[in-house]
Amino acid sequence: MAAPGRGTEDAVAADGSASMEKGLGAGAGAGAGADTGAEAKLMSDLIRDAKLATEKEHNMTLWQGIKLYPKAIGWSVLISTCICMEGYDISLVNNFYAFDQFNRKYGEQLPNGDWQVPARWQAGLSNGATVGEIIGLLLNGWFAERFGYRYTVMTCLVLIIAFTAIFFTAQSVVDLQVAEILCGIPWGVFQTITISYAAEVCPVALRGYLTTYINFCWGVGQEIGIGVIMGNLWRTDEWAYRIPYALQWMWPVPLLIGIYLAPESPWWLVRRERLDDAKKSLLRLTSVKRDTDFDPDETIAMMVHTTSLEKKITTGASYLDCFRGTDLRRTEIVCMAWAIQNLSGNQFSNYSTYFLEQAGLDPNKAYAFALGQYAINCVGVFGAWGLITLGVGRRSLYIFGLIALFSMLLILGFLGLAPNRTEASLATGSIMLVWALSYQLTVGTVCYSLVAEISTRRLQIKTVVLGRILYNIVAIICGVLTPYMLNPGAWNWGNFTGFFWAGICFLCLIYSYFRIPEPAGRSFAELDLLFERKISARKFATTDVDVFDETVDATLAQKYRDQIAITHLEKGVMV
Repeated sequence: MAAPGRGTEDAVAADGSASMEKGLGAGAGAGAGADTGAEAKLMSDLIRDAKLATEKEHNMTLWQGIKLYPKAIGWSVLISTCICMEGYDISLVNNFYAFDQFNRKYGEQLPNGDWQVPARWQAGLSNGATVGEIIGLLLNGWFAERFGYRYTVMTCLVLIIAFTAIFFTAQSVVDLQVAEILCGIPWGVFQTITISYAAEVCPVALRGYLTTYINFCWGVGQEIGIGVIMGNLWRTDEWAYRIPYALQWMWPVPLLIGIYLAPESPWWLVRRERLDDAKKSLLRLTSVKRDTDFDPDETIAMMVHTTSLEKKITTGASYLDCFRGTDLRRTEIVCMAWAIQNLSGNQFSNYSTYFLEQAGLDPNKAYAFALGQYAINCVGVFGAWGLITLGVGRRSLYIFGLIALFSMLLILGFLGLAPNRTEASLATGSIMLVWALSYQLTVGTVCYSLVAEISTRRLQIKTVVLGRILYNIVAIICGVLTPYMLNPGAWNWGNFTGFFWAGICFLCLIYSYFRIPEPAGRSFAELDLLFERKISARKFATTDVDVFDETVDATLAQKYRDQIAITHLEKGVMV
């Protein structure tokens, strides 16, 4: 049977002899590599197939994408679950400081007889994980591109199993510090590799959903972590904190088995010039029988064409290349998109429990309140999906989200002028919940889609890594400043802190308007060309580009035609 969409020539190939002739013809073209006519024919075939695949992706609806790529959705969801594990682990760090048993084991006795982990160690433990994540991010930029996504993730899961033992057996706060730094290394890998995998295994119609789903995984992990802590509040022995640490082992083993069975990213395999493996991987990600118009060879051709185009545009594939030519602009946007998550007031919003306690809320209910706030984070992701489904673009969500956040931060600042502090604190805590929902509907969620789409395929891992590193650096700075702003024993700004973050948020809004483009509905090759032609961010959505007018390197094209020749020969033999 002829491959769909290949025209009259391939239809004739069904009798077997035509397939043999086509295969030998391709081989002859390969032998005459210096012949201009053969090379032109080679590129013509590649461009024809790539164009067909691109048109099909542009016309694909959400439901068609779900029907054709159900396996890709499943594998992407599985690998994204690694973020649930990190969300769980990170949620334990700051919430253990309210455990008396934890403080007695790792803290110091205060003059009034209470036990508390010293502030210097609290900062050290929280920032230690971030330092480890930065190390992991840098390593991931090299390991993932060298060894593939699957093996990198599996290695990190094995490390998590080993490093969790340090948490469980820690006898001093120094042991905990070592564990935080070491566990931070694989956590840093998970932060970016899950985004890249989700972006590369799905078509344009699903890309926004699977990349933003990662933000949902953060919320789920934090929700489980808080739930486990609440379930152990009644304990008075060391198992109050050892059980939550031990439950970290529940994640890696099933994930390790699942990811071992998962297919590798076909885009990564194409970049490694393993086109046969790329096609096998693509077939494992799709349900071909559900779409008779789908041709895996055409999709591989699209990947080959995009990869060849990027080789022409991009000088290399190192960290330094992220700052050269058009990739400098893409790196800048990815870095700022990550940083804006913290610069828009996210750190301030995390203190809603603090303001509610000031208003007289029972401190014992703080964990329950945090549980509700993390639930809002999860719900916000589904709300963002709804907006994406309605056709709201990434750029629009980002800009209008920042406008809403800026407005609420101003309100929070003006509440500092209210004479009744109890009512002002209740209002502050409530508005912070609304702020958190607005954040998750827009900036907090859509950022994951933006950073996955804006970088090139060749440099995606490294570009996203650099962006996440800046995110972590900004998080450390904000994490140090915000307590000083709010603490009555320090700067004691209280609600007036809202004015500070409103000012920073406004600057982020100005930057986003002029610099963040609209990638929705664009193929990776189209985005490459838009950046290469230096199109303004405000004109990305309306500018027409034809990526198939560009000349590309014929090396991968030759491999692609060889693969097609072998495929048709095999079909001829079977007939």
